[in-house]
Amino acid sequence: MNPEDLKYTKDHEWVRSLDGRRVAIGITDFAQKQLGDVVYVELPSVDDRREASEPFGSVESVKAVTEVYMPLTGTIAAVNTDLDDSPENVNTDPYGDGWMIEVTLAEGENMTNLLTAHEYDEYIKAESAD
Repeated sequence: MNPEDLKYTKDHEWVRSLDGRRVAIGITDFAQKQLGDVVYVELPSVDDRREASEPFGSVESVKAVTEVYMPLTGTIAAVNTDLDDSPENVNTDPYGDGWMIEVTLAEGENMTNLLTAHEYDEYIKAESAD
């Protein structure tokens, strides 16, 4: 079950509102299970600006290297540098210590186009049924 207080994308990122204009972003539990053991995480630099749906980094696992996408347009405000030494946090605590970036949202950007936990759960079920 995915945390109810988060929003989700169909690319399997989660978004947590930190305050009115700032959000934290990571990959979902479903995504980390699909990837397997994460061995390296590449993240952007603070103050980099990214557009929604643009890649902001990548996750390397024993199975593959996968890009991670911006759910919303904004500027990177913080990067989880703990993942440099402990990339396995993405596996063990994807919604906590495995967070990847914090973003200051662009003016007018909001989370209305993202999925609720229930919608994301339904999306995973439908995708897994294919």
